[in-house]
Amino acid sequence: MSETNDIPYLLRATRGEKLSRPPVWMMRQAGRYMKVYRDLRDKYPSFRERSENADIAIEISLQPWKAFQPDGVIMFSDILTPLPGIGIDFDIVESKGPLINEPIREIAQIEKLHTLQPEEALPFIKTILKTLREEVGNKSTVLGFVGAPWTLAAYAIEGKSSKNYAHIKSMAFSQPEMLHKFLSKLAESIAIYIRYQIDCGAQVVQMFDSWAGELSPMDYQVFALPYHQQVVKQVKQTHPDTPLILYISGSAGILEYMGQSGVDMVSVDWTVDMATARQRLGKEMKVQGNIDPGVLFGSKEFIRDRIFDTIRKAGNEGHILNLGHGVLVGTPEENVRYFFETAKNADQLMNK
Repeated sequence: MSETNDIPYLLRATRGEKLSRPPVWMMRQAGRYMKVYRDLRDKYPSFRERSENADIAIEISLQPWKAFQPDGVIMFSDILTPLPGIGIDFDIVESKGPLINEPIREIAQIEKLHTLQPEEALPFIKTILKTLREEVGNKSTVLGFVGAPWTLAAYAIEGKSSKNYAHIKSMAFSQPEMLHKFLSKLAESIAIYIRYQIDCGAQVVQMFDSWAGELSPMDYQVFALPYHQQVVKQVKQTHPDTPLILYISGSAGILEYMGQSGVDMVSVDWTVDMATARQRLGKEMKVQGNIDPGVLFGSKEFIRDRIFDTIRKAGNEGHILNLGHGVLVGTPEENVRYFFETAKNADQLMNK
């Protein structure tokens, strides 16, 4: 076997290699649209038990791998998972999402927070990632992931999901020093967490700043971008060769700024045409995405045409095919299967 073939296909895309087809995986590819997951959820109704019990999390992570053979296997976890290790407890309620009973609203609360010690607080992460690497070998790339400072702060300050982010924006615009102190503390622990994931077996790590798209471009540059840069800089000091991906939902207005974060790849949502995204980010930036998850409710012909359109616009260097967000609940499994099959044979099918 050649040296190139020893490198998982997705990793080759992060290096900018020219490939006959893009590697493919899906955000939230393990989850509620799969019957095997729903059956397991019925047996283990607590989300935190499913994500923090290593054996269960490994089984869930591997469910789509066994079913569809994606080029990337991402560990089953949550962006809030490290928060208790910092001093912020949370719960996840089915159909309601995360709940934080004591939202961060005072400087005294921020000062009490401590730096994450992942070996002590998150020992299950090592077991999950180490086992996933052993299971998939070089046939797939193991991805870790984290939440970015703004989004973690938004959950911690709001106390739950929000439609208007009134509490964190109030803090940002009336007590910015307090919020910056919180964001910097979060960034330090997130960088530690990423390094820990890499040491445990993650070959690529994606950072989700899910709610940064709710910021104006001006405010993104003040409250999100500097902390992306802080995280990336700290990680690259010790792990310069591990690719980092940044994803933000609703990022059309801040795409160019995402490219200034220092990450190796920007994950683009579907509100930007892929050809336009390539132009705006520049030829040096690698891209991931960006098919609307709703496309998977369409006909097979429709799904195929959207896959081919995205691949043509992205080109054959530095592109990972993915959705522009996570797989939607209720998505037909057979359409997910068709998506992967079509993507993995795109080099042959597009030339017919």
